[in-house]
Amino acid sequence: MYLATTGRRDAPPPSATGGPGRRVPATVLALGTVSLVTDVSSEMVTAVLPLYLVVGLGLSPLQFGFLDGLFNGAAAVVRLLGGHAADRGGRHRRVAGLGYALSACSRLGLLLAGGAAGQIATALAVDRVGKGIRTAPRDALITLSSPPHLLGRAFGVHRAMDTTGALLGPLAAFALLWATAEAYDAVFVVSFCTGLLGVLLFVLYVPAPPAEPSTRRRTNPLEALRSTAFRRILCAAALLGGATVGDSFVYLLLQRGLDIPVGWFPLLPLGSAAAYLLLAIPAGRTADRVGRRLPFLYGHVALLGVYALLLLPAGGPVLAVVAPVLILLGVFYAATDGVLMALAAPALPDGGRAGGLALLQTAQALTRLLGTAGFGAAWTVWGPGPALWAAAAALLVSLAGGWVLLPGTPTADPERPPA
Repeated sequence: MYLATTGRRDAPPPSATGGPGRRVPATVLALGTVSLVTDVSSEMVTAVLPLYLVVGLGLSPLQFGFLDGLFNGAAAVVRLLGGHAADRGGRHRRVAGLGYALSACSRLGLLLAGGAAGQIATALAVDRVGKGIRTAPRDALITLSSPPHLLGRAFGVHRAMDTTGALLGPLAAFALLWATAEAYDAVFVVSFCTGLLGVLLFVLYVPAPPAEPSTRRRTNPLEALRSTAFRRILCAAALLGGATVGDSFVYLLLQRGLDIPVGWFPLLPLGSAAAYLLLAIPAGRTADRVGRRLPFLYGHVALLGVYALLLLPAGGPVLAVVAPVLILLGVFYAATDGVLMALAAPALPDGGRAGGLALLQTAQALTRLLGTAGFGAAWTVWGPGPALWAAAAALLVSLAGGWVLLPGTPTADPERPPA
């Protein structure tokens, strides 16, 4: 097993000699397969959820933004607990498996909820909690099984497989809604069965990491803050997260601004997912070669391009606006999601990898909660145009701050003893 803070630093990486260092570990491929199947399940629901809540149940943009932000914020807090539990005794596999199981069961809750808002909210909360619990342990498994110099590539492969599921999920939802005359229950049933398949694949094919002395020590997620490089990454990610408008609002803005038929709404995530799928591995490999700081910042420049396109006056062919927006959104995720984890992992202690990544993900998600809720409120009070202008201005300021804060090549603090 390779660790980001151990080993001979003067030795050339295996890939430099054409050896097996270029290969993605089997654990990464297994986790990618599980994520693929699980994302088919989750994205089927995510693709229709804004339409179901806003159009079907009549929620206002402010209400939807509050609920979406609240659940994502709750999941962010749960990440800390999941990361801490995973680091105690090296229980990454067990904690991640629990998260996958909770998310699968939440689909059954949506099916049984009918139109009851309270039960729908509970099911969504369970789904977000499951996702929050599993994310940090899963990413820690990737970092603990991959060579440090190939972390970008490993996360790129995993995110590409994960995004394949995100691409197939909305397509399956669209097909089901078309075949069943917009019966949302059919989407929830198929999503539940697919989620159970993902849990089974995780149990059968994802191995537990070898027990290392460093992973037996009880850790505190806040120990990651001892690293100066990690603190700077944390602040930059939180700052940029606060200027990020949720995907659901992007899709709703496209649908309303261009008067896209409701039946085509579930297909909107396909464009961004396809771009993410195609670019995730190249973005990861590029980050390994040139450093992970610049790709992360350039990804947010692509998001700024999304805002700019949405601010253009309506008119002309619909595809001329929709395609660039969805492609740039995919570029944003390809250059930021896995790249951020690969950027932060070398700055974390071995025994606190899951807790540190959970802390980073939590800070980013909580600021996105504020950004999402703020955008929903601004849309409701001022309208979509002024709200987008405010989001674009906030992102420009955040990019300047991120440029100053982000370190080039973070490593674990040499004066700190191994965890």
